[in-house]
Amino acid sequence: MFTTTFNKKISITVCSFLIVGCAANSGIVPMGNNTYMVSRQAATGFSGMGTLKADAMKEAYQECQKTNKSVSVLETIDTKPPYIFGNFPKTEIRFKCINEE
Repeated sequence: MFTTTFNKKISITVCSFLIVGCAANSGIVPMGNNTYMVSRQAATGFSGMGTLKADAMKEAYQECQKTNKSVSVLETIDTKPPYIFGNFPKTEIRFKCINEE
């Protein structure tokens, strides 16, 4: 009896941590006037900012390539260390798709 209840509690706790600990990716968010935003957040504080930013930029370039345009980065916002207590590495990039020259 005790073992079954304990196992259920452990299972619920582990599942909760898995759901909460997932990385967050916004996808491309239209902001109007041909301006977009994309963000990436790591699941833990042990990830580096470089990969997050590279992935976000790659997604921005892919979005603009759909219309044969180039990326013009307007702003980047990055979280600052220390990466503890839920302050995990996160980058947000605001960009425009502009005509190639």
